[in-house]
Amino acid sequence: MAEEKVNHPAHYGGKDNPYEAIKVIDAWKLGFSLGNAVKYISRAGKKAQGIQATVEDLKKAAWYINHEIERLERLD
Repeated sequence: MAEEKVNHPAHYGGKDNPYEAIKVIDAWKLGFSLGNAVKYISRAGKKAQGIQATVEDLKKAAWYINHEIERLERLD
């Protein structure tokens, strides 16, 4: 069986994982920025591309977290 790349891919935990990123994002009712941060954190280190891909995912997560912080500070 070919690896699933669209619906519940392994680097997000797979469909049987109760902590799959999309399930956590939905359960916690996260918006776009925080949802993306969770997504990138949850897949960091799980893709075959190695350390550089992990660092890239963590930088993307940090970007979305900083974006959300800036958005909230503008509301203050």
